Amino acid sequence: MLEAIGKKVAEHEIGKFEKEWDYDMSYAREMMEANFEAFRGFGEVVKLGSLQGTAPAGAMYAAKLATTMAEDCGPCTQLIVKMAEREGVSASALRAIVAGDLAAMPAGAALGYRFAQATLAHDLVELDRLRADIVQRWGKSGVVELALAIAIARTYPTIKYAMGYGHTCQQVRVAGDMVQRGAATTVGTHA
Repeated sequence: MLEAIGKKVAEHEIGKFEKEWDYDMSYAREMMEANFEAFRGFGEVVKLGSLQGTAPAGAMYAAKLATTMAEDCGPCTQLIVKMAEREGVSASALRAIVAGDLAAMPAGAALGYRFAQATLAHDLVELDRLRADIVQRWGKSGVVELALAIAIARTYPTIKYAMGYGHTCQQVRVAGDMVQRGAATTVGTHA
């Protein structure tokens, strides 16, 4: 009985999310039907992905986008862009992030972006240097927030591909305009 109620509430929330963000959540519905306990655990992961306190939004979204673009060829990236726009990250910063243009990114966004790239590449020397810069700017809390943002950003495309929902690529838009993804964003296999 409780599971049926939980599924009804979850279905409502999924539908609300899809409508609000114009994003297909079919994979979440399948997860919910196949294994409700796993779906509930996934909900806790979702909460971690929205944690933010000391690192600025530009740095957080740059880290999320750098990570997501390494794993995804469109829909998840577009969702993160929409969320960043709503949080007030400027269109010019988002264009630079999507294009991989470090010189055009605000300093905080460039730091978040480079930190994500170094994390994905396991570049320990660069990570030590960037981590020290993050601690100086936003404290150890900023490192934790960015680390979680990077880890959680990989989760969504990974689950979608593993469950068979990673077939849709799309052009990314910022403020309504298409933006060409930069070569610097391709850490993974999906450019």
